[in-house]
Amino acid sequence: MSRKYFGTDGIRGKANENPMDAQTILRVGMAAGAYFSKDPKRSHRVVIGKDTRLSGYLLEPALTSGFISMGMNVTLVGPIPTPAISMLTRSLRADMGVMISASHNAYHDNGIKFFDGRGNKLSDEVEQEIEAMMEGDLTSYLAPSDKLGRAHRLDDAQGRYIEYVKATFPRRCRLDGLKIVIDCANGAGYKLGPTILWELGAEVVILANKPDGFNINKACGSMHPESIQEAVLEHGADLGIALDGDADRVILCDEKGQLIDGDQLMGAIALYFKERDVLSGNALVATVMSNIGLEKMLKNNGIELIRANVGDRYVIEKMREGGYNLGGEQSGHIIFGDYTTTGDGILAALQALAILVTHQKPASELLHSFTPYPQTLKNVSYNKNGKDPLDKLSVQEAIKSGEDTLGDGGRVLIRKSGTEPLIRVMTESEDTKLTEQVANTIIEAIKSS
Repeated sequence: MSRKYFGTDGIRGKANENPMDAQTILRVGMAAGAYFSKDPKRSHRVVIGKDTRLSGYLLEPALTSGFISMGMNVTLVGPIPTPAISMLTRSLRADMGVMISASHNAYHDNGIKFFDGRGNKLSDEVEQEIEAMMEGDLTSYLAPSDKLGRAHRLDDAQGRYIEYVKATFPRRCRLDGLKIVIDCANGAGYKLGPTILWELGAEVVILANKPDGFNINKACGSMHPESIQEAVLEHGADLGIALDGDADRVILCDEKGQLIDGDQLMGAIALYFKERDVLSGNALVATVMSNIGLEKMLKNNGIELIRANVGDRYVIEKMREGGYNLGGEQSGHIIFGDYTTTGDGILAALQALAILVTHQKPASELLHSFTPYPQTLKNVSYNKNGKDPLDKLSVQEAIKSGEDTLGDGGRVLIRKSGTEPLIRVMTESEDTKLTEQVANTIIEAIKSS
């Protein structure tokens, strides 16, 4: 069943345009509030956080009004990382949590991410039910005037998250003597990221920590890691950390300025967890996008790679199904099942630092866990109102030909973006030229369809 509002990670769009306009978001709050407050015998609560976009001031009150109209109490926590909302939802025994953020997108976009009472992102089925309620008559769910909800601000939300994340760092370990660069993307982690590192003893060089409503992710953060690469070399730092706008993903660089993506980081942490005998099921859950080189390295070390669909909530579903405690995405969403239920960029950076502290070796030796296969990833735009290019026989034949050309030593992955009218074409194999050639052939077929 196709969905009108929800994509791969909640609802997202351009601020003050449908669906990110006040009227639609009011109905989102009403529908979600009605869905999560079905028991009239008890009070219900929702936790709402946001990143630093100007449009947060538009969407936060719209959502709040929707929830209050359904009789839900609203706890507002202001700018805070997405994983903090997941944690606070569980900690405060709330029925649901909401994060207002468009993650790594520019300021003119915004989005809504939802969590259930256990801190998990909503399933496709729940999202479909909420959409159906949005399209229907919500007046029958409205609370009577004496049962309206209330809103209040939780002043110590940031402090709670700081202590929660610090508690995941190994006991009796400190960051004393380490110099760390952190790029906060002018986003939700602009205060908390540097504070956590400093309180654990590090010398901290801070970039992009002055949000103004417009500069979130602007030439900074995980989408622009060249900032940490330059700063690490300039300051002689031991590690560079680049968060995204809502701090649920991270990209690192070592002391030589070499980037460490999510695949490399997951591989290093999987080996570290296995070494400590804390890797549940001797398995790592990643997505179909993760590099073959990671899979081969893990196999050589007795660790299984389990692949999920793209999207951290699909990774988390696989983790829950199999009882695994480590998973993530190449993009830098890393999930630690023992601590959290969603990607957490700051927590992931701390686990990388724990490896450095434990082994007393530089990041260049410890965090590049495998040699990646050459991988080509390109986007092809298409007209959403026209015929689906992937249904065309010529495109299907080009994909099949590419798969045959790469054989068992490579992969072809074609998927649609969940948020934009794009088809993502990914190819990988040991042969760089062949990898690129196969990708270009498929792209030409899509463009000609």
